[in-house]
Amino acid sequence: MEKRNPRQNFEETKKAIGYVSRKEASQKDYDRIGFMSGLEVHQQLLTKRKLFCRCPAGVYQKLNEFDAEVIRHMRPTLSELGEYDGTALMEFRTRKEIIYRIANTTACTYDVDDTPPFPIDREALDIALEIALASKMNIVGEVHITRKQYLDGSIPTGFQRTAIVGIGGEIPLKNKTVRLIQMSVEEDSCREVSDIGHRRIYRTDRLGMPLIETVTHPDMKNPDEVKEACDYIRFLNRSTGKVRTGIGAGREDVNVSCAGGTRVEIKGVAHTKWIPELTHVEAFRQWALLAIREELKKRATKENWKIQAIELDPKEFHFYYTPIQQAIERKEKLYAVNLPKFGGLLSHFTQPTKPFYDEFISRLKVIACIEKPNMATSEDIDDVISNNVFEKIRELFKAGDEDAQIIFWAPEADVKTALETIEERALMTFDGVPNETRKSFVDGSTIFERVLPGADRMYPDTDSAPIPLLASHIETLRKNIPDELSERYAQLVKWGVPQDCYNYIFTHNYFPIIKKMVEELKLSPKFTGVFFGQKLKHLHGQHQKLTFSPQRIYDLFAFLQQKKIDFAIAYKMLQQMFLHPKIDFDSILSVLKFKKMDLQEVEARIPYLSEKFAPCRKDTNAQDKVNALMGQLRSISEGNVNLVELAKKI
Repeated sequence: MEKRNPRQNFEETKKAIGYVSRKEASQKDYDRIGFMSGLEVHQQLLTKRKLFCRCPAGVYQKLNEFDAEVIRHMRPTLSELGEYDGTALMEFRTRKEIIYRIANTTACTYDVDDTPPFPIDREALDIALEIALASKMNIVGEVHITRKQYLDGSIPTGFQRTAIVGIGGEIPLKNKTVRLIQMSVEEDSCREVSDIGHRRIYRTDRLGMPLIETVTHPDMKNPDEVKEACDYIRFLNRSTGKVRTGIGAGREDVNVSCAGGTRVEIKGVAHTKWIPELTHVEAFRQWALLAIREELKKRATKENWKIQAIELDPKEFHFYYTPIQQAIERKEKLYAVNLPKFGGLLSHFTQPTKPFYDEFISRLKVIACIEKPNMATSEDIDDVISNNVFEKIRELFKAGDEDAQIIFWAPEADVKTALETIEERALMTFDGVPNETRKSFVDGSTIFERVLPGADRMYPDTDSAPIPLLASHIETLRKNIPDELSERYAQLVKWGVPQDCYNYIFTHNYFPIIKKMVEELKLSPKFTGVFFGQKLKHLHGQHQKLTFSPQRIYDLFAFLQQKKIDFAIAYKMLQQMFLHPKIDFDSILSVLKFKKMDLQEVEARIPYLSEKFAPCRKDTNAQDKVNALMGQLRSISEGNVNLVELAKKI
């Protein structure tokens, strides 16, 4: 086998699988690889209390603000059928010490699994039912609380209490309808503080907060449809005004596969704008793994394949790579591994920024708990270890040109797990795409997070009785649901509101107040939509937080109408509202030094200003003169006269 430069090999294999960037990709490209995606959209509910206890919801602790720590170790147990869950076994092998930082204001004995759950919070259940009705779902006749295994330590009990409230339903996109599988109401998990080595730390303030999970069928056939569907679900949730907003209040798990691949779950995507790049890259990652599988199968069979490993004596090798030198100083073990028939595969393209060997790096970090950097290969894209070192290692293994080598370093206690992890991932190459969950990054790349839980991860909660849902109660809730989101969307289009306003309006549920202002104050719909979707959005982005109710904006325009003040001054008044949330409108006018004038008074100043400030050069055109005068008149005109009409007068 001809030995190729790793970087050259990376680029050639990228071309061989037909990878194209998302900007260049067309539907033909996604059809070619069989792109398929579904969603699990999570949204926290705006309730006073947590779901299964009486602790307050929405009260957050600071990073190092806690009153106690609880330490736990996760251990697997046999199921009723005498089997272990694969995720449970993986987590057990990590030998993680799970630490929960508890604040008295946000946690109780239920959170640490010392007391049974309270009855489900009815406010949360009713909000979930309302959103299920808005999604045109079939409501269940009886709510059954179940337990869903959570084995990474993010929930102290090892399971999440959850209940299905609606099934079926659909959402309309521009070019298709996406089917919904179900909606559940469930308790949120802890927030991770850090995960270093064998120690993982969580904060428990978010634990137990009510949220809903909306699950779709894998009906999306390209990345843009995935984002569109996710936006629609999030907009619909927020249109009720009964869900939390802000960082972390809404999160998505995106399921992606390609033809011949398998379902891979990208966990906890915080921003919908990340979704197109993430799903695009993941689909092609799977396509690349299938190409690697086909090449490996030409060379070897899974049944007869196994790794070779030897411990290296640092005295016999010259390592100039700083992480290895530091590992030697820490008295860590240094091992070389031979992967028969993997030559040219480790540097094979999988993601735009990651060759195939990154699949091993991530698993060593997660399963063997060896912090990065934790290994080097004979096919590293960047020169890390001298080729002379690998030549010597190849001689020790009596390896051929079709083989590839890995060097890793680890504390002695982690060596066995590291060797098992490398061999497991290498054997998975024969199967193609492993079932797993992956962690997302801003650039669209992902890394291994954990093995996907087994299909039997849910079972009844014996601590909670079923909750019958009366038809009369469902009909009462039905009266509370908002206009259908698609109708609101069509209304904004009809009003002529620019599309760049829609996301902000729907995300913050401003449509009801805009509609109220249009109907009651008789404001221009387009003007009102732009005021919220552009001007309010701009100031909101500058100040990060809205410190007053949207009703105050209604009151602002009602005040201007009553005082017969032109709306042109509204934006300057809005700026002051951000700076002084409780200030009254008359005081804002005083701060702005606003003086009431009529059109005649403003016009009387034109001759004087025209003589003093307007351009006097003979070649100055009329429009430039108008603009110069308007600049001088603006400060006294805003709020007094319509600026467009004034420009016409000039």
